[in-house]
Formats: sequence, C-alpha cells, structure tokens
Amino acid sequence: MAALEPSPPSSMESNKPGFPKKILGNKLEDKHLCNCCHNILRRPIQAQCGHRFCSYCFNRTVSNGPQKCNACIKEEIFEEPTSILKQGCAFPDNAVRREVEGLSADCINENCPWKGTIKEYELDHEGKCEFMIIPCPSCKERIRFSEQERHSERECPERTLNCKYCKEPFHFKNIKAHDEICPKYPMICEGCAKKKIPREKYVDHIKFCSKFRTPCRFHVVGCDMSVEKEKIHDHERAFAYEHLNLLLHYIMGMKVSMEGLQPQGLETAGHKLVELQKSLRDLEARVSQLSTTSSGPPVQGAAASSSSSSSGPPGPPASVPLPPPPTLPPTLSVSTSFTPLPSSVGAALELQLHSEKTKVAELGRRCTELEVKSGTFENVVCVLNREVERFTTTMEASNRQHKLDQDKIEALSNKVRQLERTVGLKDLTVAEMEGRLREMAATTFDGVFIWRISDFAKKRQDAVAGRAPAMFSPAFYTSKYGYKMCLRIYLNGDGTGRGTHLSLFFVVMRGLSDALLKWPFNQKVTLMLLDQSNREHIIDAFRPDVTSSSFQRPVSEMNIASGCPLFCPLSKLDAKNSYIRDDTIFIKAIVDLTGL
Repeated sequence: MAALEPSPPSSMESNKPGFPKKILGNKLEDKHLCNCCHNILRRPIQAQCGHRFCSYCFNRTVSNGPQKCNACIKEEIFEEPTSILKQGCAFPDNAVRREVEGLSADCINENCPWKGTIKEYELDHEGKCEFMIIPCPSCKERIRFSEQERHSERECPERTLNCKYCKEPFHFKNIKAHDEICPKYPMICEGCAKKKIPREKYVDHIKFCSKFRTPCRFHVVGCDMSVEKEKIHDHERAFAYEHLNLLLHYIMGMKVSMEGLQPQGLETAGHKLVELQKSLRDLEARVSQLSTTSSGPPVQGAAASSSSSSSGPPGPPASVPLPPPPTLPPTLSVSTSFTPLPSSVGAALELQLHSEKTKVAELGRRCTELEVKSGTFENVVCVLNREVERFTTTMEASNRQHKLDQDKIEALSNKVRQLERTVGLKDLTVAEMEGRLREMAATTFDGVFIWRISDFAKKRQDAVAGRAPAMFSPAFYTSKYGYKMCLRIYLNGDGTGRGTHLSLFFVVMRGLSDALLKWPFNQKVTLMLLDQSNREHIIDAFRPDVTSSSFQRPVSEMNIASGCPLFCPLSKLDAKNSYIRDDTIFIKAIVDLTGL
C-alpha cells in the first residue's frame, strides 16, 4: 500500500501571479506561499526539488531556459540536477491547490463586506468587486468599479457622445469643434430667417435666397455695403459714381504697386525717357542756333549796300569814268557761303528728331504692356490667395475631423480590449462547466465504476516524459447520499512501481453528505484492469486500514490516495494483449456495500 499527495484534474493555466496575502482571513502559513512572487499560491506547481511555485511564476521563470532554484540556494540545499528548474520537470500540486482554495478569504478593497474561500474569491469576486478602485480607461481618473458605468456615461471628460444631428460619435470635450463642422447642424438663414437648414445644404440655400444679404461686387475695391440679392442691381445703378471713383483709386494704387513690383524695368524706362527728353532739348537748341546764324548776316549786308548808295556823294557826270567797284567786307563773303546749309541740316535734324520720338512711343507702348501684365498678375495673385485661404480652412476642418476619428478609434480599441477580457473570463467559466458536466455524466451511485481511458499511447508518453504523470477519474458514489470517491492512475508507475508497473490508487473525497456517514471508511475495494476479451482480468482488492488518514472523514477536497503501486507490469501491456484495444483501456472499481 502507498500513500500519495492528491491533486485535482488538470485545468487551464493561469496568466496571473499569486493571490495577495491580505485576502487571508486566518493565519498565513509559509507552505501556502509561492517561492517566486511570495504571494499565496495560484495553480501551484511543485518542482522536482520540492519547492512550490505559481503556474504563472514558474512558466515565466523557465521561459528563457533552465534556471537555478533560488529557494534551494537560500536554504543551502542546492543540488544538481534536482534544483534546476526547467520545462517538463514539475507537476501540478493539486493537493496544495485544494488546500489553498479552501482557505477563508476577505476582500482587500475598503468597505467591501465579502467573505468566502479563495476559490470563490477567484471565480466570483476577483476583478468584479464593486468597491475595487480602478482607473478610468479614458481619463485615467481613479473610480470605484461599481461607478464605472455612471462615470463613463455622465462624468468622464473623455467620454464619447453621439451627435444628435448627424449621429456621429465624438469626445465630450470636442463638442464645440464638432458643432462647427457637423454637416447636419441646423443653421438659420440671415436673409429669409428660415430655421433648421442643415449645414450641408446651407450654401445651396443662400445661392438662391433672394433675401440673403451679400457683399457688393465692388467690395474688392472698397465698397463695404451688403445688399439683398434682389436689390443688388438697384444698388449698383445708384452708386455708379462712387464705384467708379473707388475703382480709379484702386487702379492707381495698383500702378504704384506695380512700380514697386518692377523697380528695375520701370527705372530703366524712366532713365531712357529723361535721356530722350534731354536729347530733344539739345536738338531743338541746335536747330534754333543754326536758323539764327543762317538768316541774320545777309540781311545786314543788303542794308549796308543800300545805305551806302543812297547816302554817298553824288556821282560824277556820265562822262566821268567810274572808279572800280569797292571790295566786299569779309562778313558778306562768309554769310554768302552758309546760305545753302539750313535746308540740309534741318532735314537731318528732323530725321533724328523723328527717330527719337519713335523710340519714346515704343517705350510708352512697352510700359503700357507691362501695366496690363501687372494687372493680370495681380488678379492671378488674388485668386491664388483666395484658393489658399479656402484650402487652409478645409485643412483645419480635416485636422479636426481626423482628431475626432483618432479619438473614436481609441475608444473602440479600449472597448475591444474590455470585451476580450470578458470573453476570456467567460471561456474559463464555460470550460469549468463543461468539465463538471462530463463528471456528472460519468458519475455512478451504486459503488461500481468503469473508467474508460482513450488515447492510451499518447497519455502514457506524457506520463513517461513527466508532463502528466498522474490522471484522476470522475467521482462516483456508493449511493446518492453515500461516500464520494475517485481513482488515480499513474501510466508509468509511481513509487516502487515507477517505470515498471502501472500504479492504481483509490481516493476518498469530501462529499455533501459526509456528516451522515460512518467514519472511518471501512468498505472492501476491488480494482480491476478489464480484459476486453473477457478472459483474464487483472484484479487487486484491499480492505481499508481504519487507522490511516486516507480513510478518515476528509477535511480537504481529497484524502491521501491509497492503492496498488504494482498493480500491473508494463511489460504485459507492451506485449500483445487484449487489455488495450483501439488505443483504449477500461479500469473497473467495485466498492462492497455490505453494512451500508
């Protein structure tokens, strides 16, 4: 007979470290603490060195390869390879798990009156306590779990609302920004006073609204009046003089601006005009000088000759011979030599003057063209400025909308993560319920139980590798209100039968009717490995030792197992046999009901 520590059937691995020490309602013992996180064990695993760890802590420790056991080092009992932690060299310590889960616990949250066991705390209360203080996923403010919904709907400054006009979601703090771009926001026409015009249709409305006041078409040149559309033509007729005056000032201002925009070209043209005007003045002076020089001396010579002939002494008589003619003054001879010049020089000067005037006209024409081009460029610049302003407004609206979209995405992501956590908890609950249903379906109430073990080859390989050395059967009863029991099997043996025999044990479990039963348990137990050809069953039977703690009334989920470590040689199962068919074996347990 052998006594072994029990552990419940394998369950899903926990993704959390140990329970906080503060939840214990009674005295804390060191055997209940994880040697890694030093909290209360959650899904305890026992390493081959004997130390216990939370499943989460052990897997995290060995995730980067084999590690030395710090507890062994601290206790100065380190010994290789026993004290090396690695995958496959530890097994779930279900006996300690049941002991821990049965401990009484109090909620650690302030003002919470909850009390129960650690198992009930994990299943029904952990992460669900109404008094638990949690940060708001949006604004990070710390609030009670029970107030989360009210805070999210009414108080959170980062809460998401749906626009009552366009139904689009947005953050509460962006309500004004959303109202400025909401396409369904109701607008009021300033002309006809029509109400509830959606913003997306407002522009189309004011295009055709005859009462809408629009700026005068001459507002770009300074007219600051706004006129109803139906009266715009009357306004333009009544203020035609003022509009023309504003337009004239605007054009003159543009001309000055163009002089500033084209300083080099206009300055060059101005210099040329000054030079041409100077040249013209010089030419006019030369023409005037030459005209004076050519016309003045001949007149003076003729007068002298006339005066001389009229005022001289009377001539001699005709019979007296005349003296020789007098010699002409030098001036008379010079003036006679310049007489033909004025006509040729004047023609040359006229030709040069005409050429200069042509150049001046060409420069004037070019200046006019520059002014026209400058006006065109000015209009283009105005149009571009309007386009830039419109584009800037559109970009600002797009940026606001982009920020709203980002906030919406973040809120949805938070909601998805919350739903994923909820689904994970539901999956755990469903898996546990499915396990309970399977146990209930296999439960018997007559003291006879047949345990069908399928996938025998794979499960035996897991036992040899140490991944799952032991298996528990579903519970069965001697009667509906009788003793509760189960079987525990080691497919690669345990204790003296490890590696050579299949070991089978009988376990007394805590039941709901234990207070009505006679203790210690004293019924004969028969264990059988069934021959599926019904020829030679392997049978072992024993009567309980009433002094053993294995058969006293259970104080935890299970008592220590008792049974047959040398139940069946593995060599008999390895050879050709009729105990294994379709990779399945059958174990039968019979509890003698005599005296019950």
